[in-house]
Amino acid sequence: MINQQVQAVTIAGHDSDGSAGMPADLHAFFVDGVYGHGLLTAAVSGNSYGIDAAQVMPKDYIEQQFKTLSTDFKISAAKTGMLANDDVINVVADQYAKVDFGPLVVDPVIITKHGAMLLEQSAYELFRERIVPLATVITPNFYEAQKLTGLQLKDTQEMFDAAVKLHEMGAKNVVIKGEHNDPTQKEVVDVVLLEDGSRFELTKPFFDTTHVNGTGDTFSAIIAAELAKGTDVKNAVIRAKDAVFAAISHPLEVGHKFGPINHWAAERELKKKEL
Repeated sequence: MINQQVQAVTIAGHDSDGSAGMPADLHAFFVDGVYGHGLLTAAVSGNSYGIDAAQVMPKDYIEQQFKTLSTDFKISAAKTGMLANDDVINVVADQYAKVDFGPLVVDPVIITKHGAMLLEQSAYELFRERIVPLATVITPNFYEAQKLTGLQLKDTQEMFDAAVKLHEMGAKNVVIKGEHNDPTQKEVVDVVLLEDGSRFELTKPFFDTTHVNGTGDTFSAIIAAELAKGTDVKNAVIRAKDAVFAAISHPLEVGHKFGPINHWAAERELKKKEL
């Protein structure tokens, strides 16, 4: 009975405070009932106040991780997180073409939820050329979608226009997460464009909290976990949205400033949906 457990892998950076990156992905895999592997691309030293140091993994080490995991485990889906620079992007694209890790969910860690750039311009262009076309699902936040498509996303229609552009770049299914920086807003609207051309909106109430670290990581990781289990993309996205809203709206008291979302609340929501 080898490799009977459903398995997924995150190709991402490690955040030492556990709130985002690979730790958030692995939390998400676990609460959705999928065994998670971690393929490390970078590591950061940080806490709830901020990041103090960062280290990118050597490309030969990243390459070896692909080989090591693929020779032993049956990985049924994967997701990407922080890809850091040109070398990391190239080695991930090269190696993903050589292994069978199933559908790929691309969380384009390019720009923070507050609009700060996380990649140099050259790496961003390479990401668009080499990683976006690999995506079974791509899940940019509002600012990442602006950067990737060149559109301002003034309204829902323009968000759908941006989703079409990402589809044309090679991503099969697109989820653009709505802006959520205005404490006076009542709701957050995401747009979804599926491979068959069908489209819909996902709307949840806006919850004002500083404990949102790992939101995008968890959302994309739950989509990947659901795809690994054989769920169709539409229902995978809906389950991920429900779980993440539960995690945001039940904050954990961890740290002094910016904190993590609550994966236990996400787990309760996912289990409730199974009843």
